[in-house]
Amino acid sequence: MTYAEDIHWLPAWRLRELVVSRKVSAEEITGRLLERIGRLDKGINAFLTLAGEGAMAEARATDQAIAEGQTPGPLAGVPVTIKDQFFTKGLRTTGGSKIFENHIPLEDSVHVARIRAAGGVILGKTHTPEFGMYWRTVGLISDECRNPWERQRTAGGSSGGAAAALTMGFGPLALGSDSGGSIRLPSAQCGIFGMLPSSGRVPQHGGFGSRMFLSSIGPMARDVRDAAMLLQVLAVPMPQDPFCRTDTPPDYLSGLESGIEGVSVAWWDNTVAESFSSPEVLRVVRSAAEKIGAFGAKFDRQPLRLDTDGIDEAWRVLDFVDCRASLGEELERDPIRFAQLTPYAKTRFEWAAGISGTEYSRAILRRARFVRSVNEAFGDHDLLLAPTIGITAPVIETDNMTKRIPALVSYTLPVNFAGCCAASVPCGFVDGLPVGLQIIGRPNDEALVLRAARQFELAFPWQDLHPPEHLEVA
Repeated sequence: MTYAEDIHWLPAWRLRELVVSRKVSAEEITGRLLERIGRLDKGINAFLTLAGEGAMAEARATDQAIAEGQTPGPLAGVPVTIKDQFFTKGLRTTGGSKIFENHIPLEDSVHVARIRAAGGVILGKTHTPEFGMYWRTVGLISDECRNPWERQRTAGGSSGGAAAALTMGFGPLALGSDSGGSIRLPSAQCGIFGMLPSSGRVPQHGGFGSRMFLSSIGPMARDVRDAAMLLQVLAVPMPQDPFCRTDTPPDYLSGLESGIEGVSVAWWDNTVAESFSSPEVLRVVRSAAEKIGAFGAKFDRQPLRLDTDGIDEAWRVLDFVDCRASLGEELERDPIRFAQLTPYAKTRFEWAAGISGTEYSRAILRRARFVRSVNEAFGDHDLLLAPTIGITAPVIETDNMTKRIPALVSYTLPVNFAGCCAASVPCGFVDGLPVGLQIIGRPNDEALVLRAARQFELAFPWQDLHPPEHLEVA
């Protein structure tokens, strides 16, 4: 088999081609990835649970179906990792929590069910902080997930395990979630592609700690086409989800190569975020953004500003209270289980318990006003560009990193608050660490964001940029 030695770096679309043409078996691909994870993940801690023989059985079933002439699904034979917030039937799902350390779900989340139905092979469950509630991927059931580029640095959070796994060549596709930057932040810090779909574009059923207004479930990958493949599988309306969009999504793959000529683009000038950011990171990202004119887009030299005053506090009210309503209130009724929470989860639930209905109502009103202002900004522009994060991956600290939160989320949190879609694309390095450019689109304009991301992927190819080989040692 021609690609035997570097099969772990092949994109998902190419792996599917090889499996469908029977040039390589899904079983071989899955076996090689499981071997690689077992050999190299000890120093990274990207996984909390591997599917093992379950993944091999799924791969063999795919090979058998193809051999019998059955029509292959859009993810046929493609290994996919699942953030451990999402239920996997028969496979441990902890939510990153000591409380659920031995929890075996009886059903799949809607996302996992759709991936399986599309022919995807569930490789394992990636590391997450407890219920996705922290900006580092650290909890009480495993050692902290570390950045493959420098092990003393964070992989980000809360989808840090997913990002680290992709960076290490532990699979081509990952399922993540994002309520304030949890897909985009680790994607930028680890040097991979991650997409936040619009609010309601992907249903939420079947996981720990859902949020009504702010959270979206989306694809992470090393290749934009791969991410579009997975988003197509995920973004199907679900009538049982009252917050899910009911319109049929477009074909994200068919127009991926059509470019962005004539698209109007503005730079988002976030002065608050800049005050916490590295000048060199801002310079590298802005330089990459300005190259969008070479793709035929119209880049507005006049920076755009949004009124973000107070939205961090309003976001906190909505996010923390919604998570407490879906999970925390139940845990509070059991003092023994509540005592097993991480300090950051316990603090969030306790803080949310003190929020009044009046405060929650004010937060909803602040969100509505911000949504209107963002819609007005998009009246003159099709896309906004900004850094994903204004710093490189921080060195892991012994404190709770609270002082770093403004630098971490100032560029991402407002996007969730507005319900927009966005993607983080790698666009360079600072001091040997990757940095990301954030492409922000109108709600339900994922197709345009993907097209723009594809253009940047061609201009700044990142698929062949991997951590130094000497770090790939257990």
